[in-house]
Amino acid sequence: MDDVGAVIPARREETTDPDRPLSIGVFARRSLLSRKALRLYDRLGLLTPDHVDPATGYRRYRESQLKVARLVAMLRRLDMPLAQVAEVISAPRPAQALEAYWEAFERRVANRRELVAHLLIRLSGDERNLGMFDIQQRDVPEQLVLTEQRHVLVDQLADWLGTTMPRQAKTAAEYGGIVAPQFVIFHGEVNQDSDGPVEVCTPIDPAKASVDGAPTRREPAHREAFVRLRKAQVEYPQILSAYDAVAQWIASQKLSMSAAPREVYFTDFMAAGPNDEVCDVAYPI
Repeated sequence: MDDVGAVIPARREETTDPDRPLSIGVFARRSLLSRKALRLYDRLGLLTPDHVDPATGYRRYRESQLKVARLVAMLRRLDMPLAQVAEVISAPRPAQALEAYWEAFERRVANRRELVAHLLIRLSGDERNLGMFDIQQRDVPEQLVLTEQRHVLVDQLADWLGTTMPRQAKTAAEYGGIVAPQFVIFHGEVNQDSDGPVEVCTPIDPAKASVDGAPTRREPAHREAFVRLRKAQVEYPQILSAYDAVAQWIASQKLSMSAAPREVYFTDFMAAGPNDEVCDVAYPI
């Protein structure tokens, strides 16, 4: 009996001639793309044939185009939109472009996971709320803070915070820097119909408090109940589950809220990943 290995044909090496013409059928088979997909990518300018017969419309490709075509096929298996596929393959550094896309995709997945958890709480009843969060307490000393307040709806909130908090941090740097985490107080509900108001507070050193033209006030010392959140949990509306959990815990302990709720940002929010801890939702009690 012949050796079994002898009946296995050796894998044929592909030609190394980059200018070898390929019919659309051969190109589709070797690139793992359908003819329909190739025609679509041609119309979009994503992957154009090397030659199109003006009379018959027959398409021919070059051997060297297989590398791009296979890359397109693999990127599409990630469910990457065609516009972003085009960005990746045309980028000076495609690997970095792909990495940026995947990081953004993972952030979206993390945010949606937290949104599902929020919806499950809403659909299952408030009894599930407390168990999802670790409620803690702490004492907060009196603070002198730079302050700025505005009425904003929820779709305006992120942009306003994204400009106001860095601006206050820059002002604080001129007077000794920030001495404790910045926080945002919600003096009223913020959603699609209600606009707060919202107050941004940046703690500064009272000994260096001669901040010309910058509004300041003293935030009273207090005890607060809080829960620590990952970045993905801070998105609206899923962050509302954290507010509800702390409020429920306060009620279950027969305590009362002594001031408006706030979000305390203790790290660089923009640089954090979706699973990094970035913020405390807190109620003074």
